[in-house]
Amino acid sequence: MTTESIHETVREHYASAAIQAQHGSACCGPSENPSAELYSALERDELPDAAVLASLGCGNPIAVAELHEGERVLDLGSGGGIDVLLSARRVGPTGRAFGLDMTDEMLALARRNAAEAGATNVEFLKGHIEAVPLPAESIDVVISNCVVNLAADKPSVFREIARVLRPGGRIGISDIVAEDHLTADQRAERGSYAGCIAGALSMGEFRDGLAEVGLVDVTISPSHTVADGMVSAIIKASKPVEAQGDAPTLATSAASSAAVVSSGPLEASSALGRDVAVVSGGCCGGAGCCG
Repeated sequence: MTTESIHETVREHYASAAIQAQHGSACCGPSENPSAELYSALERDELPDAAVLASLGCGNPIAVAELHEGERVLDLGSGGGIDVLLSARRVGPTGRAFGLDMTDEMLALARRNAAEAGATNVEFLKGHIEAVPLPAESIDVVISNCVVNLAADKPSVFREIARVLRPGGRIGISDIVAEDHLTADQRAERGSYAGCIAGALSMGEFRDGLAEVGLVDVTISPSHTVADGMVSAIIKASKPVEAQGDAPTLATSAASSAAVVSSGPLEASSALGRDVAVVSGGCCGGAGCCG
């Protein structure tokens, strides 16, 4: 698949999901879309119904991101805004939560949900996660919920994460990953690209991709199985506090990262004047989910 065809396939898929959520229905039945159940009842009660209905992730990155008052958070592929709104409550009025998505329908839904929730410290941006429309070293925490697997150019995603993180910043990502023995063709046999399966990286590929851009303390912790040889996992890493010059080579960074695989607000889009065309909203976390 070409970059353009991947973007269009994903965009169509999640535009449909956004429209269904706006009309009060989830894109999947309970057995196909357990994503909302990955959030506590208390968390769900904090949010507009449409934000919960549009939750298409495979985990709960908020549970592991350890957000603090005053931090600036970026959600890659923010969909209906569930993780942005939860982040905004945790970072408080002195912090800010940004959501990045490429789908107009999801962005409209997210902005409506933010207004309904009374969230004033949020901003939703349009763009691809391969080209984040925010300044370098402007973000404390990058989160994402089952979206990296949807990206057409994953090395660019990793470079952008490292670029926007401030020194000492960190990531907390939920994503689908494959066991290292599965080939790309074998992953494609287990599910579609828009279903978050065919485009998933292996554990080793994900770990090496983060290490290659200079992130350290990488951990990949599987949480539940979504297909044969494929799991939902929590991925954590951090950006070194001290500048390390040019990005290390893959071999050097992989060795130095000690990677482990275990069983004031920014006025972003308006100030930058950019409206780049972003992977949308996450997935249901299973083969063939949402269609």
